[in-house]
Amino acid sequence: MKLLQLFQSNQKAKRDFRIVNEGGEATIYIYDIIGEDWYGGVAAKDFVMQLTALDVEVIHLRINSPGGDVFEARAMATALKQHSAKVIAHIDGQAVSAATYVALAADEVEIAAGGFFMIHNAWTIQMGNASEFRSAAVLLDKVDASISADYEQKTGKSAEEIAKLMAATTWMTAEEALAEGFVDRITEDKKAAKNHWNLAAYGNAPKALTEPEEPEPQVDREALERRLSLLEKIAA
Repeated sequence: MKLLQLFQSNQKAKRDFRIVNEGGEATIYIYDIIGEDWYGGVAAKDFVMQLTALDVEVIHLRINSPGGDVFEARAMATALKQHSAKVIAHIDGQAVSAATYVALAADEVEIAAGGFFMIHNAWTIQMGNASEFRSAAVLLDKVDASISADYEQKTGKSAEEIAKLMAATTWMTAEEALAEGFVDRITEDKKAAKNHWNLAAYGNAPKALTEPEEPEPQVDREALERRLSLLEKIAA
């Protein structure tokens, strides 16, 4: 049920998935949940279709994502690895859960100062009898092993070390993610993007990530100008 909680808790969150193609480089923004829901989300089929259409030398993958569907993320990561362009992942805010192995599909990974990186064991939603639950558990073990292999390759850590980090639902600051080998560098000149996500669905999430920042009120300049014009007419 935690996956459902993640989707439900972020119904009104500000989302952004788009690709900006500028000559020899493209920028992909994944400021969204991975996988489709009723309120949006990045579907692998859309991501892969748009990615494969890019004829560029460099792809900048900008991520601020609370994670989502493991299989959707796997398809996205595979497509990134198979693309001929150099891929640079920029974790602008959070790379959580499934978003982490989308990020690690890049050739280089950097994280903004103040950003977060979280890894954990895979979740699922299951109904049925005992046999079906046992089959689901076997599948989860296979998913965890597949994810772990990516983390091991990036960090140089053993399977046992990664298993402990995943089992503990490990939240890492930018500095910790760098020290553990999950990212290549910290971009000190860029502050982490504002948190639009409620990540309370995940275990031991930092309090700052369970209370998304309220969006700044938008000023309607045209409405203000109309009011000012009306007041000037009344005063005349």
